[in-house]
Amino acid sequence: MSTALRDGVQGLDLTLRLTLAVLSLASGVYTYLGVRDLLDGSAATVAFAAAIYSIAVSVGIYAFWSFMMRFLPHVRDFGSRIVLTLAMLLGSAMIVAMSSWLNAAALAGSAAVEQHLAYTLEDYSADLDRAHNRALAAQSLLPDIEMASVRFARLADAERDDGSLTGTSGSGTVVQLLSQMSNQLTGLAGEVRASGERVAALYTEGSAHIQKMRELVSAGGPVAPRTEAFGTEAMGLIGTIAGLQQTSVAAAVKRAADDLAIGFIAPVADGASADLASRQTAIVGNVERAVAAQSVALANAAEEILSVESPPPTRFQPVSTAEAVLRYAGDFLPSWAGAVSIDLLPAVMVIILCVVHAAIRREGDPVASAGTMTAADLITAARLLRDVDNERLAFAAPVPAAMPVAVPVEAPAPTSRPEAAHAEAAPPLAEPAPEPAGPSAQLVDDAKITPLPSNRLGKKE
Repeated sequence: MSTALRDGVQGLDLTLRLTLAVLSLASGVYTYLGVRDLLDGSAATVAFAAAIYSIAVSVGIYAFWSFMMRFLPHVRDFGSRIVLTLAMLLGSAMIVAMSSWLNAAALAGSAAVEQHLAYTLEDYSADLDRAHNRALAAQSLLPDIEMASVRFARLADAERDDGSLTGTSGSGTVVQLLSQMSNQLTGLAGEVRASGERVAALYTEGSAHIQKMRELVSAGGPVAPRTEAFGTEAMGLIGTIAGLQQTSVAAAVKRAADDLAIGFIAPVADGASADLASRQTAIVGNVERAVAAQSVALANAAEEILSVESPPPTRFQPVSTAEAVLRYAGDFLPSWAGAVSIDLLPAVMVIILCVVHAAIRREGDPVASAGTMTAADLITAARLLRDVDNERLAFAAPVPAAMPVAVPVEAPAPTSRPEAAHAEAAPPLAEPAPEPAGPSAQLVDDAKITPLPSNRLGKKE
């Protein structure tokens, strides 16, 4: 299995390099698109600066993961592996900081800006509704004012026609006072009613701004011009909301209610008789107390409306694509996942290589081949082979070497040739034993025995 794993690692080496190059290039392209919106200046300057930054990011990512793939899988020491792992984590964090968020800005920048516009639109809608409700709250005082006005007018008519208050009909002091109070309340009711019409007109204008802003948010096309148009509509809406806040007549009603009691001037009775004059004076006192009670009721109602504070309208703040992606990151998790995966996918490859090389070492198959072994590898292999042979010889029994034996040879018969009489007979030699192969050959060489010298045979006397 280790041989198959080693062949797989060697066969995928080119694939790993191409994959890393493509991922680095893709990250650089999206980084260029993301950083281009953050720079200011001429078009050429922005393009050049963004290109340089994206190239630096691509080269840095490729070099960093190349280092990790080359060294981390082959480190066996636990401490060194921990240090390299920490370095990989630190490098990954730096890659996310310099590239991934810009990739996310390129992938989801326009959508994030649209999300910002949508949230801002919701705030403006809430501000418009609050201002409108506060302006309409003053309209709730209109029925009370109209009822008080009608009540005083009816009392004046009853006194004029039947003398229901003083017992004497006719238009006198009481009728004039009641008519005066009714007229004041009628004028106040007219002001409140006019303010309601103004509130309705302003709310219609604000609703038109809201509708236009909603169309800009949902429209297609580049987001930059839509953002500018959205800001223009937002400025108009802010003015409308301010107008609604100033249109409320609650403060005017409170002042008018206070004036009813404070500015009340009791008229002098004009009765022809003392008895009628005294009755008129008594009725005037009753009217004064009624006016004071009505004034307190209206003032309290107006104060309750004024006590509700209206927050200032939201100010529109345009944001860049990168800032929008960071602000609304929770709404664009898929885009963030894709942006980070482009940069950190090589980390998965590094982990796979670490596991595969660990399996190769565990199987005992040498990782290095004959073509890639270094001098240190050869020295280590020779040392290990010598240690194995020494252990084998230590357990093997020694075998004594066989001594060659000289065999006596009979003297040859006399011949007529004188040369044959003096010839020496060569003694027969024993066959040499075969030399052992392998590391034991050294021991056999050391134990070689020199054969005995041959006997010189003379003639028989």
